[in-house]
Amino acid sequence: MPSLPRIRRTRRGTAPVARAEGEPLELESAGLTWVHLDRPHPTATDALAERFGWHALDVEDVLSKRQRPKVDEYPDYLFAVFHFPVYDKAVQRLNAAELDLFLGADYLVTLPNVELLPVTRLFHRCEEDERLRDELFAKGSGRLLYEVLDDLFDYCFPILDKIGHKLDSVEDDMFERRAEDVVRDLSDVKQEIISYRKIIKPERTTLRLLERRVERFLPEELDLYFDDIVDSAERIWDLLDNYKEVVEGLESTNESVISHRQNDVLRVLTVFSAILLPLTLLASVFGMNVDFPGSGTETAFWVMAAVMVGVAAGLLGFFRWKRWL
Repeated sequence: MPSLPRIRRTRRGTAPVARAEGEPLELESAGLTWVHLDRPHPTATDALAERFGWHALDVEDVLSKRQRPKVDEYPDYLFAVFHFPVYDKAVQRLNAAELDLFLGADYLVTLPNVELLPVTRLFHRCEEDERLRDELFAKGSGRLLYEVLDDLFDYCFPILDKIGHKLDSVEDDMFERRAEDVVRDLSDVKQEIISYRKIIKPERTTLRLLERRVERFLPEELDLYFDDIVDSAERIWDLLDNYKEVVEGLESTNESVISHRQNDVLRVLTVFSAILLPLTLLASVFGMNVDFPGSGTETAFWVMAAVMVGVAAGLLGFFRWKRWL
């Protein structure tokens, strides 16, 4: 049987210890333990499951590629799955990062499938600041979970701000840039909004469920804290709804702009065709192999040229008078 990995603990008054890659990180204070592990692997997950007594199906969910957001309640702990947006620079798209967590009376275990910077930063802040660690851990596991989720949802708003900035840029460029570029930018922003909505939509139900079930891990004076997280999720959803309406309006406006430009081009081409048509008719009549007054003389040529110029000028004046040009 393979040996289980040793979990390093950061004790009070000690400097951070160098850790092997894939090794769980652990903090302890006021009788509460926080274990954090990015990209959980079977060996470490099995060790944690044996230590804390998790159900085998929960361990299977942690190791699976993608789980839907949910909250499972057990007599001794809660198991929850959440998704949060992260920007993948490789494909330049928003993807869903999964955070699996276990909440017990005296512990919190966070297991994101990719590094989530808000969780990593909060862990290191608690690791380096003993006073902050004691303050947070003394309020129980439920309050610590609130801090983790609150930082994660706060991290969602800058991504929304970037989407809003892109929409403003597209709106400003719509009448100045090529239609193909605007259509491409609109498509990119719309894809980000759709991806974001797919991530946040199931979170709303999951957070309400968590709010009801986490009460047993919270002191009475803190039982309203999770309302703030639910409100954050609703604000994000409302902004996404607004952005969805804005991008649909911009698409409609861009189509109108493209149609207007096409109409301008067709109008100019039509005017040129209308001007050339009588000139072509005159040239055809006087180009026939028959004799006509002045045929073969230089005077006839200049007369015909003058007539053509006069016809063209007259038509241009008529089109300007009609405001077709």
